[in-house]
Amino acid sequence: MKSQALFFLLILSCMHLSLAQGSYGNCCLGYLTGMTGKVKRNIESYRIQKTDGDCNISAVVFLIKKKPKHKKQWTRCTNPDDIWVQELMLSVNMRNQNLAT
Repeated sequence: MKSQALFFLLILSCMHLSLAQGSYGNCCLGYLTGMTGKVKRNIESYRIQKTDGDCNISAVVFLIKKKPKHKKQWTRCTNPDDIWVQELMLSVNMRNQNLAT
């Protein structure tokens, strides 16, 4: 009986650890230091990652156009304090604004 309870406790502990690790799936862990022109042209949009309970660093996450052969949309994490990142954000905003009109 004791071994069954221990086994059950072990299973619950493993499940808890795997669920806790899954909550960090959308967080950037580091920054890109630069991007090629081709990648910059294929940026669709971006989102801002804030430092909160789930994510440890603030970042600008650029979303790259998804190609049919890719299973997931590619993202690139960048430092929001870098000048080139701020300029790229403005460029994406202007590009998307022109597409909307």
